[in-house]
Amino acid sequence: MKRLIRNTLGVLFIILGLAGLVLPFLQGILFLAIGALLLSPDIKFFAKIENYISRRAPRVGRAIKRLKKRFPILAT
Repeated sequence: MKRLIRNTLGVLFIILGLAGLVLPFLQGILFLAIGALLLSPDIKFFAKIENYISRRAPRVGRAIKRLKKRFPILAT
């Protein structure tokens, strides 16, 4: 059940992010990042992106770890 909710929210945030890239009042990149974080445990593509970003920008990697620790739905 938790996986279904996480994936549904992830897809919703990805859709909002794509709309936000076109619409001026939505923050598209932010919604895309949240959606990718939600989908990364289940979709290898987003997990690879997360790992790449964590390697290239260690500060961002530490922030992602803190987010996953604070919100367990992101980690499982």
